[in-house]
Amino acid sequence: MIGTLMNVGTVVAGTLLGRALGSRLPKPVQETVMHGIGIITMVIGLQMALKTGDVLILLGSLLIGGILGEMARLDVAINALGDSLQHRFATEGDESFSKAFVLTSILFCVGPMTILGCIQDGLTGNYKTLAVKSVLDGFSSMAFAAALGWGVMVSAGTVLVAQGGLTLFAGVFQPIFDNPLCGKSMMAEMTAAGGTMLMALSLNLLELKRIRVASFLPGLLVAPLIVYLMFLWKGH
Repeated sequence: MIGTLMNVGTVVAGTLLGRALGSRLPKPVQETVMHGIGIITMVIGLQMALKTGDVLILLGSLLIGGILGEMARLDVAINALGDSLQHRFATEGDESFSKAFVLTSILFCVGPMTILGCIQDGLTGNYKTLAVKSVLDGFSSMAFAAALGWGVMVSAGTVLVAQGGLTLFAGVFQPIFDNPLCGKSMMAEMTAAGGTMLMALSLNLLELKRIRVASFLPGLLVAPLIVYLMFLWKGH
C-alpha cells in the first residue's frame, strides 16, 4: 500500500499547490492550461491505444464494455457522486467541482501503470512504478486544481479506493498476467482500451464533445477476457 499512499499524498499536495497558484492566474491562462492537459492526454492515449495487436479486440472491448457500463449507469452514478460532493464541500457558485472530481478520478485510475504498479506493490512490495505514477499525478493534479479547483482533491479518495483495492487483491490478477502464452496480449489490449478511454477523456477536456467515459470502464476487464477466450478457442 506504500505506493498508493504515496500517490494519494502527491495528489493532495499537487492540489494545494495548484490552488495557491491558480488564484493568481487569469482566466485565459487557466483555459490554456486545461487545453494543454487535454492535448497531452490525447497524445498519451493514442500511444497506449496503438499497442493493440488486433483492432477488433479493441472495438469489442469498448462496445461490450460501453453497453455494460450504460446498463449499470456508471457515468450517471459517478457524476451523481461528484454532484453530491460538490453540494457538500464546494463553495456557492463553484460549478467546476464535480467536473474536476470526475475527470481526475478517471485520469488517475485508468492506465497500465495503475494496474501493473498495484500488482507489483501488492505481491512484492515494489512500489517504483506507482512512485513514478505518483509524480506524474502530482503535476497533473496541480494543473487541474489551478484551472478547475478543489474537486481534484477529492479524487485522492478515488485513488485510495481503486489502487488500494487492486493492491490488496493483487494475487487474484497475477496468474492472469503471468500466463506465458497470452499474458502479454492481455496487458496490451487492456492498455489499448485504457488509452482509447483517455482519448475520449481528452475530448471532454478540450470541450469538443461530451463523452460518457465512465461508461466504458468495464472495457478494461472485457479486453483481457476477449484475449483469453480467443486463446482458449485457438487452443482447441
